[in-house]
Amino acid sequence: MTGQERAGRIKLVLMDVDGTMTDGSLFVLPDGEEIKAYHVRDGMGVLLAHQAGIKTGIITGKTSKSVERRAEKLRIGEVYQGILNKKKILDEIAARHKLQIEEIAYIGDDLGDLEVMKAVGLAGSPADAHPVIRKHSHWVSQYGGGKGAVREFIEFILEAQGIWDQIEEKVKRLFDFKL
Repeated sequence: MTGQERAGRIKLVLMDVDGTMTDGSLFVLPDGEEIKAYHVRDGMGVLLAHQAGIKTGIITGKTSKSVERRAEKLRIGEVYQGILNKKKILDEIAARHKLQIEEIAYIGDDLGDLEVMKAVGLAGSPADAHPVIRKHSHWVSQYGGGKGAVREFIEFILEAQGIWDQIEEKVKRLFDFKL
Protein backbone atom coordinates (compact mmCIF):
# COMPACT_ATOMS: atom_id res chain seq x y z
CA MET A 1 0.00 0.00 0.00
CA THR A 2 1.37 3.45 -0.91
CA GLY A 3 1.88 6.27 1.55
CA GLN A 4 -0.88 8.20 -0.18
CA GLU A 5 -3.34 5.31 0.24
CA ARG A 6 -2.35 5.05 3.90
CA ALA A 7 -2.81 8.81 4.38
CA GLY A 8 -6.33 8.61 2.98
CA ARG A 9 -7.48 6.73 6.10
CA ILE A 10 -5.97 8.99 8.78
CA LYS A 11 -8.21 10.45 11.52
CA LEU A 12 -5.56 11.23 14.14
CA VAL A 13 -2.01 12.58 13.80
CA LEU A 14 0.43 11.99 16.65
CA MET A 15 3.80 13.71 16.88
CA ASP A 16 7.06 13.48 18.73
CA VAL A 17 8.47 16.85 19.85
CA ASP A 18 12.27 17.01 20.07
CA GLY A 19 13.71 16.62 16.58
CA THR A 20 10.23 16.62 15.00
CA MET A 21 8.27 19.69 16.14
CA THR A 22 11.63 21.25 17.09
CA ASP A 23 15.08 20.96 15.55
CA GLY A 24 16.20 19.05 18.62
CA SER A 25 18.09 21.95 20.22
CA LEU A 26 17.54 22.49 23.92
CA PHE A 27 18.42 25.70 25.71
CA VAL A 28 18.77 25.04 29.43
CA LEU A 29 18.28 27.96 31.82
CA PRO A 30 20.18 28.19 35.12
CA ASP A 31 17.11 26.89 36.99
CA GLY A 32 17.09 23.77 34.79
CA GLU A 33 14.04 24.77 32.72
CA GLU A 34 14.43 23.93 29.03
CA ILE A 35 13.47 26.27 26.22
CA LYS A 36 12.55 24.92 22.78
CA ALA A 37 11.91 26.71 19.49
CA TYR A 38 8.87 25.76 17.42
CA HIS A 39 8.27 26.68 13.79
CA VAL A 40 5.06 28.60 13.10
CA ARG A 41 4.48 26.56 9.93
CA ASP A 42 4.19 23.38 11.98
CA GLY A 43 1.69 25.12 14.25
CA MET A 44 -0.37 26.14 11.23
CA GLY A 45 -0.25 22.53 10.06
CA VAL A 46 -1.82 21.41 13.33
CA LEU A 47 -4.54 24.05 12.94
CA LEU A 48 -5.16 22.87 9.36
CA ALA A 49 -5.60 19.31 10.63
CA HIS A 50 -8.17 20.54 13.12
CA GLN A 51 -10.02 22.43 10.37
CA ALA A 52 -10.26 19.10 8.54
CA GLY A 53 -11.61 17.31 11.60
CA ILE A 54 -8.37 15.39 12.17
CA LYS A 55 -7.41 15.08 15.82
CA THR A 56 -3.83 15.68 16.97
CA GLY A 57 -1.62 14.54 19.81
CA ILE A 58 1.88 14.55 21.21
CA ILE A 59 3.83 11.63 22.67
CA THR A 60 7.29 12.69 23.82
CA GLY A 61 10.00 11.14 25.94
CA LYS A 62 10.97 14.41 27.63
CA THR A 63 8.92 16.61 29.94
CA SER A 64 8.77 20.35 29.43
CA LYS A 65 6.52 23.26 30.33
CA SER A 66 7.03 24.61 26.81
CA VAL A 67 5.38 21.49 25.37
CA GLU A 68 2.37 22.01 27.64
CA ARG A 69 2.07 25.62 26.55
CA ARG A 70 2.53 24.89 22.85
CA ALA A 71 -0.03 22.08 22.94
CA GLU A 72 -2.48 24.29 24.80
CA LYS A 73 -2.05 27.13 22.30
CA LEU A 74 -2.59 24.77 19.34
CA ARG A 75 -5.45 22.95 21.10
CA ILE A 76 -3.72 19.60 20.74
CA GLY A 77 -6.05 17.13 22.43
CA GLU A 78 -3.68 14.35 23.51
CA VAL A 79 -0.44 15.29 25.29
CA TYR A 80 1.82 12.69 26.90
CA GLN A 81 5.24 13.69 28.23
CA GLY A 82 7.99 11.67 29.85
CA ILE A 83 6.88 8.57 27.97
CA LEU A 84 9.40 5.83 27.24
CA ASN A 85 6.88 3.22 26.07
CA LYS A 86 5.17 5.23 23.34
CA LYS A 87 3.52 2.13 21.84
CA LYS A 88 1.53 1.56 25.03
CA ILE A 89 0.22 5.14 24.91
CA LEU A 90 -0.59 4.72 21.20
CA ASP A 91 -2.75 1.69 22.01
CA GLU A 92 -4.52 3.58 24.83
CA ILE A 93 -5.24 6.57 22.57
CA ALA A 94 -6.57 4.33 19.80
CA ALA A 95 -8.90 2.54 22.22
CA ARG A 96 -10.15 5.76 23.80
CA HIS A 97 -10.96 7.30 20.39
CA LYS A 98 -12.28 3.99 19.03
CA LEU A 99 -9.82 4.11 16.14
CA GLN A 100 -8.07 1.34 14.30
CA ILE A 101 -4.27 1.67 14.40
CA GLU A 102 -4.41 2.09 10.59
CA GLU A 103 -6.34 5.35 11.11
CA ILE A 104 -3.49 6.89 13.09
CA ALA A 105 -0.42 8.66 11.70
CA TYR A 106 2.78 9.36 13.62
CA ILE A 107 5.76 11.54 12.79
CA GLY A 108 8.99 10.98 14.69
CA ASP A 109 12.72 11.28 14.27
CA ASP A 110 14.66 8.91 16.52
CA LEU A 111 14.87 5.38 17.86
CA GLY A 112 12.38 6.00 20.69
CA ASP A 113 9.72 6.45 17.98
CA LEU A 114 10.42 3.21 16.12
CA GLU A 115 7.86 0.86 17.72
CA VAL A 116 5.06 3.39 17.26
CA MET A 117 6.08 3.99 13.66
CA LYS A 118 6.06 0.26 12.92
CA ALA A 119 2.51 0.03 14.29
CA VAL A 120 0.64 3.02 12.84
CA GLY A 121 -1.15 3.28 9.53
CA LEU A 122 1.11 6.09 8.29
CA ALA A 123 4.61 6.72 9.63
CA GLY A 124 6.43 9.91 8.71
CA SER A 125 9.75 11.48 9.53
CA PRO A 126 11.67 14.73 9.07
CA ALA A 127 14.46 14.73 6.46
CA ASP A 128 17.11 14.71 9.20
CA ALA A 129 15.64 11.80 11.17
CA HIS A 130 17.83 8.86 12.16
CA PRO A 131 18.43 6.57 9.14
CA VAL A 132 16.56 3.66 10.78
CA ILE A 133 13.54 5.90 11.27
CA ARG A 134 13.62 7.09 7.65
CA LYS A 135 13.88 3.46 6.55
CA HIS A 136 10.68 2.58 8.46
CA SER A 137 8.78 5.67 7.29
CA HIS A 138 6.06 5.54 4.67
CA TRP A 139 6.74 9.23 4.02
CA VAL A 140 9.81 11.44 4.55
CA SER A 141 9.65 15.24 4.61
CA GLN A 142 11.91 17.41 2.56
CA TYR A 143 12.32 19.55 5.71
CA GLY A 144 14.22 18.86 8.89
CA GLY A 145 12.70 18.66 12.35
CA GLY A 146 11.39 22.01 13.56
CA LYS A 147 11.61 23.40 10.03
CA GLY A 148 8.13 22.60 8.67
CA ALA A 149 8.18 18.79 8.52
CA VAL A 150 5.00 18.46 10.61
CA ARG A 151 3.15 20.94 8.37
CA GLU A 152 4.27 19.12 5.24
CA PHE A 153 3.16 15.77 6.75
CA ILE A 154 -0.29 17.12 7.57
CA GLU A 155 -0.70 18.72 4.14
CA PHE A 156 0.27 15.39 2.56
CA ILE A 157 -2.54 13.73 4.53
CA LEU A 158 -5.07 16.42 3.59
CA GLU A 159 -4.14 16.17 -0.10
CA ALA A 160 -4.35 12.36 -0.02
CA GLN A 161 -7.83 12.65 1.48
CA GLY A 162 -8.87 15.02 -1.29
CA ILE A 163 -9.80 17.79 1.14
CA TRP A 164 -6.90 20.22 0.76
CA ASP A 165 -8.94 22.57 -1.48
CA GLN A 166 -11.77 22.71 1.08
CA ILE A 167 -9.33 23.45 3.90
CA GLU A 168 -7.59 26.09 1.79
CA GLU A 169 -10.96 27.83 1.31
CA LYS A 170 -11.73 27.67 5.05
CA VAL A 171 -8.36 29.20 5.86
CA LYS A 172 -8.80 31.95 3.24
CA ARG A 173 -12.12 32.91 4.83
CA LEU A 174 -10.72 32.60 8.33
CA PHE A 175 -7.79 34.91 7.59
CA ASP A 176 -9.50 36.80 4.75
CA PHE A 177 -6.60 36.50 2.31
CA LYS A 178 -5.39 34.45 -0.63
CA LEU A 179 -2.91 31.61 -0.20
